[in-house]
Order: sequence, then C-alpha cells, then structure tokens
Amino acid sequence: MEQTKAIVALEEDTKVIEYKARLSALRRDGVNKISEQQELIANIRKSKQLGGEEKAGRIVAARAEIVKAREVARRNRNEVAALQKEALAYVNETSKVYEAEVTAREKARIAEGKQALTERLAKIEGEFAAREEKIKNAVKDPKEQKLELETVAYEKRSAIFDARNDFQALRNQSNAAMFQAYVDHVSTNRALRNGKSSFSEDRSLAWKNYQYSFSLNSFLLANGLYIAIGIFFVVCVVLAPGMTGSNLFTLPNVLTILEQSSTRMFYALGVAGLILLAGTDLSVGRMVALGSVITGLLLHPGRNIVTFFGKGPWDFSAMPMPLRVVEALFLSIVLCVAFSAFAGFFSAKMKMHPFISTLATQLIIYGLLFYGTSGTPVGSIDSKIKDAIGGRWLLGYTSQGLPVTFPKLIIPAVIAIIVAWFIWNKTVFGKNMYAVGGNSEAAAVSGINVFRVTMGVFIMAGIFYGCGAFLEAFRANASAGTGQGYELDAIAACVVGGISFNGGIGKIGGAAIGVIIFTSLTYCLTFLGIDTNLQFVFKGIIIVAAVSLDSVKYLKKK
Repeated sequence: MEQTKAIVALEEDTKVIEYKARLSALRRDGVNKISEQQELIANIRKSKQLGGEEKAGRIVAARAEIVKAREVARRNRNEVAALQKEALAYVNETSKVYEAEVTAREKARIAEGKQALTERLAKIEGEFAAREEKIKNAVKDPKEQKLELETVAYEKRSAIFDARNDFQALRNQSNAAMFQAYVDHVSTNRALRNGKSSFSEDRSLAWKNYQYSFSLNSFLLANGLYIAIGIFFVVCVVLAPGMTGSNLFTLPNVLTILEQSSTRMFYALGVAGLILLAGTDLSVGRMVALGSVITGLLLHPGRNIVTFFGKGPWDFSAMPMPLRVVEALFLSIVLCVAFSAFAGFFSAKMKMHPFISTLATQLIIYGLLFYGTSGTPVGSIDSKIKDAIGGRWLLGYTSQGLPVTFPKLIIPAVIAIIVAWFIWNKTVFGKNMYAVGGNSEAAAVSGINVFRVTMGVFIMAGIFYGCGAFLEAFRANASAGTGQGYELDAIAACVVGGISFNGGIGKIGGAAIGVIIFTSLTYCLTFLGIDTNLQFVFKGIIIVAAVSLDSVKYLKKK
C-alpha cells in the first residue's frame, strides 16, 4: 500500500492538496491580501476614469486593508513557516520516489523501443535484400534493373528513416515524461512557498531540461563552429612557444585582444541591429573614417596639417580641451547618424535593400573624405587627452618584471554592450526589432510602425558608429582610409555570434562574443607570424561556415 501511495502524482496526492489548502487559508487574509491591495493601489493610480478625490479615498481604504492584512500575516507567520517546512519536506521525499518510478518506467520503455528498432531495422534489411535479389534475377535489361534497384534503395532509406524517427519520437516522449515529473515537483514547491522560487531548484531545472532535450546533432549544429574555433585557439597556444619562443595565453596578450576589440565592438553592435532586420551595412568603415578624421582634426595639438575642402588648416588648441572632446564626440555621432539615417530612409521608405542604400552611402562618404582631405592623415591627437581616454592603467608587473596594464578603452566598450543589451531585451523598441526582423508584414498588421522601427535601428547604428569612430582616433592616426574593411569584420562577427541573416534571430551577447573571437583570431595568426594575406583565408572560411550553419538551422526550422 505504501508503494502505491508513493507513486501517485503530486497533483493527485491528498496530503499535498491538504497542505496547499491549509497554507492558502493562512495566507488569504495576510500576505495574499497585501499583494492584492498593493496591486489595487497601482491600478487606481493608473485609472483615467476616476477623479482625484475618489482615487485618494480608495487608496486610503486600500492602505487601511494592508495594515490589517500585515497584522494577520504577523500572527500567522510562525504557523505558516512551520507548515511550509513540513509540506516541503513531504513533497521532496514523495517526489523522489515518484520521479524514480517514472524514470525507471520510461527508461524501460526506451529500452523496449530500442530493441524494437533493432528488430525492425533487421526486418527492413531482410525484406529489401530479398526484393533486390528478386529484381536482379527477374530483370535482365541493365538500365531497367538499375532504375528499379534505385527505387528500392530509396524506399529502403525511407523505411529506415521512418523507423528511426518513430523511435526518436518515443524517446522524446519518455524524456518529456521524466522531465515533467521534476517540473511538477518544482511547481508544487513554488506553490507551497507562495510563488517564490529556489536558486538550487532553478539551476537543477535548467540542467534537467538540457539533459532531457539534448540532441548531439542539434548541439553540433549550434556549437560546432565554436568548438572548431576553440580547438584552433588551443592549437595556437600549444604551437606559440615553439614558433615564437613566448607564450600566447598571457594576461597582457588577453588585455591587448580586448583593447583591439573595444572600438570594433561599437561597429558590431551597430550593424547587429540591421542584420536582425535581415539587412546589412557596408558603410561602417567609411563612418569610422569620417568620425575619426573629425576627432583627429579637433584634438590635434597645435596647427593641423590637413585642409578640408580647401579650407584651413586650423588650430583648435586655444579652445578648452573638455569642450574640444565633447565637440569631437558630438560631431562624430551627428555626422554618422545623418549618413546612417540617409541610408535608412531609402531602405524604410523606398523598400531599398540595405545592401544598396549603405553601399551608396559608403561611396558618398568615401568620395567626400578623400576629396576633402586629399587622403592626408590628420596626425596624432593631443598626448594628454589620448592617455586620459585611450591610455592604460598600470596593474602591476609580471614575474619577469614586465608591466601589466589595463586598457581604458575596454570600459566604454563594456558600457556600450550593456546599453545595447538593455535596448534589445528590456524595451518595446527592442521587441519590435525582433518582430520586424522576423516578419515585417506580420509586424505591420499587428500595429508596429515598420518605418519607425527601421529608421530607429539605422539611427541607433549611427550612434554606435559615431562613438566607435571617436574612440578609434585614440588608437591610431586617422585618415580617409581609416576603418578599411571594418564593415566586413563587423558583419562577420555578428554572424559568427549567431545573429541570423534571415532576420529576427540573435542576441547582443552573440555579437560581442563574435567580435572577441574575430579579434582573437587575427591576433593569434599575427602572433604566430602567419602572413596577413593568409589571414583573410581563415576569416573567409569561418564566415562561410557560420553562414552555412545558419542556413541549415533556418531550413530545419522551416
């Protein structure tokens, strides 16, 4: 009798039902009523149908109810805590037996299914072998025989596929049943805690979900590229001492990689939004040059050596440095936003593909910059401000006495990632981006202004480009050729990071990881002395692999 009782599902267990009822009764006029009245106050404040005096009166009444409910909650606190502890202990013990019973039953079912699959496959092999032998003996014409054998082979593959598919469906059902047993356990515990979750239960639930839904094919499809890149980095680390006489995986090298990634992070965060809309941006590199040249001109110490459209050269050193920095950042952002919005208008209003609109923008900026500056580098910026924004902090020294410094440019890159993550995940605009990228027509039907969202994404991209271009001037001497090819690196980083060209799929964290991966790849190859031209081959292979995997995943979903 005890065993029969133990394997009853929790929702049918009379003792669990009794515990829930008793706890609910104890909480009804206490903590639950407090929550109800607090929600009521929030709704009263939002109401547009109630007058000011009526709102105030109702809020006062609700607060009076909260005071009473708190007194009830205080009186029942110890009894609720003791009963909750007792109920949780009972549920945990009962669930162990029930989950073990479900697991044993479903594993036996899987084993039976596996045996049935083996027998079914053997039967298929026998039946089709007999059919093939019969065709070979009965059909003498070679062409006709070949045609019939190909038909039989196709039917055999289909039969094998169906058999394996049926077994996989059975396995999925059994895994779902085992997982559901634990879900019921966690859900019951949450109900007993009045909706509060446990960190350990949440982690365990996530692990069991992964365990029961794990598929090797899906795992390799989702992570195969990262595994290959990881193996590549391990090989580089192993080979580095023999090829260069020094270690690759050191803190100074890691910090250098992050520093090189810092400005490129802005470009990837900008283009990521356009790729999410199933678009792209070919003007990134020219935007970088535009903002960097402006920044270099304003922050150059003394008289500039560059004329701009025949005007100048200028000397901005008389202006206060803080004002020059703010003006450089402002102009970099404004100009990048203006050109990005220009391309965005044609894509949003004229339905022009971003490939074309941004290509046109790229050419316009390229021509204006080279014509305006004659391709002359603007020179370095003031050393004091360069060190203040783009310098490094001294952290200490290695065992060999070498300084370990922390790049300051990493800080704005981290801030940019946080801002982009917030926009993508915590705002209505971010949710609309996913909707428009997934299906713009469906988004329009549901009331989303596709034009505004598209323009918003282009403008957001321009802001990121402007900030990144401003910081780029602190890394190198700016010229009209600065940022050459950056658009391809930014796009590739997003694709490697899992942002799909098909639109509506991707995470901002993926773009950030993609930037670090690509920068690390370049750094490792350079560290090992690999020719720069060969580095493009590695990058090209990774891009093709990433897009191919993305296409396969997209086709599977269809």
